[in-house]
Amino acid sequence: MNTTTDTPARTLPTEEHATLLDALAQHRDFLRLTTRELTDEQAGQRTTASELCLGGLVKHVTSVERKWVTFILEGTSSMPDFTKMTDADWARRADEFRMLPGETLSDVLDAYARTADRTNEVIAALPDLNVSHPLPKAPWFEGQPHWSARRVLLHIIGETAQHSGHADIIRESLDGAKSMG
Repeated sequence: MNTTTDTPARTLPTEEHATLLDALAQHRDFLRLTTRELTDEQAGQRTTASELCLGGLVKHVTSVERKWVTFILEGTSSMPDFTKMTDADWARRADEFRMLPGETLSDVLDAYARTADRTNEVIAALPDLNVSHPLPKAPWFEGQPHWSARRVLLHIIGETAQHSGHADIIRESLDGAKSMG
């Protein structure tokens, strides 16, 4: 994998910054690899029982990364109160997992690259990863009152890795192509 496109050119504050950004870059590369040589139609195609498609997974991971990096900078005010979301809010959120009419794989991948660049810049600018904010209200955050930038970055890495695995299965079901092996 070539992770040099995802790592910041400037020197990072600590070895930890570099290690975490390198891990994220590797998982981003795996996710992007699953979309190689696909048409827009293929990127939007469901190949399993789930609602997931390759373009939708990239859109979702882009959205997650963008929102959590904004959380690092702005705190809880940048996130919704998940306990007050309406059915319409959840429906809009579900659109993250689909290729909508007029969306192209190229545009989705470009948005992902811009988000990755911003994440790298924000993390590189942090003198340490201990900056912490209260979490937004959500049933899945009970008992976790604060997350540090480090914890957020680990969440983004985990989310990217998990969805990269989903993408690999979807791609193999689509046309037999594999990311590894």
